[in-house]
Amino acid sequence: MQTIKGILCAVGGAACCALLLTAQEPAPATPAPEGGQKKQRPKRPPRPGVSTPGVRRDIKAIVPDAIFPAPGTPDWQVSTPEAEWVSNAPKNTLHRMDPKTNTVTAVIEVGKKPCSGLAAGFGSIWVPNCGDKTISRVDIQTNKVVATLQVPPSVSEGGIAASEDAVWIVTDVKGVLSKIDPKKNAVIAEVPVPPNSAGVVFFDGKIWVTSPDSNMLTGVDPKANKVVYSVEVGPKPRFVTAGAGSVWTLNQGDGTVSRVDAKTGKLIANIECGLPGTGGEIAFGAGYVWATVFEIPITQIDPATNKVVKQWFGDGGDSIRIAHNSVWLSNLRAGNIWRFSPEQP
Repeated sequence: MQTIKGILCAVGGAACCALLLTAQEPAPATPAPEGGQKKQRPKRPPRPGVSTPGVRRDIKAIVPDAIFPAPGTPDWQVSTPEAEWVSNAPKNTLHRMDPKTNTVTAVIEVGKKPCSGLAAGFGSIWVPNCGDKTISRVDIQTNKVVATLQVPPSVSEGGIAASEDAVWIVTDVKGVLSKIDPKKNAVIAEVPVPPNSAGVVFFDGKIWVTSPDSNMLTGVDPKANKVVYSVEVGPKPRFVTAGAGSVWTLNQGDGTVSRVDAKTGKLIANIECGLPGTGGEIAFGAGYVWATVFEIPITQIDPATNKVVKQWFGDGGDSIRIAHNSVWLSNLRAGNIWRFSPEQP
């Protein structure tokens, strides 16, 4: 997610950023006065990845089972039983992809500049929009927007999640996690979390929230609407996923992935991945953790060993999901989404 993901200015809320970027899109060059030259951003050193023998691979070795066109910048993804979904910020759209026919079956106009992830729940896809500071609710059966919530995502590189009875998103950079009642399409509770919190995931009965500024992962009880766990992870955690009894954060500060036990809220490991810098996303599926960033589109981590087992270098990446027996990779710069088997050599 992106980015999505990333769709990642950090996924603007009450104070939405003036310049909105997708999850993994680098800031453009600063325009110079008329007649002058553009001021170029300093070039970032290449991401190192890991040096473990036998791990490195070339992304060109992957032959996709399908390539879905999505002109613009396809970013954040979410999976449902019948479809895969991806947002497209410059087009203000949500694309629906059919895993049975490998075609894009719907392009749905949502709010302005969809950002900060996607969530599926209560018969809907929930789409945060940074441009008009809203959330679009899209009916999965009709592929139509059925509600527009005046609820602002706080940052563009963040997340949104559905629990058993609510939808959750950070709505203020001061540190406000909002709980949305899907029956009312309205915020019914707010939980204080660290300032500039970003990623959100629901797992093992709790809402988990990343806080890049404080290097924290926060666990929230969704019934009591209060924080129950605060655990320090790697530097600048932003993107978050869950699986294998754990919550996993992609840490932009040093490129590690942190693993936290979902039952105890204790840090298990900080895993070297060599993925530092802005952008990226992380997902769990097919028994593995998967991360994506520009330059290293796919990193595969084995939860049994807490080590990177495969890492693909080259062009591509942005958001990643594992669903419908496949890996789905948003290639933001190429304007498409790849689908391929997780059983890659």
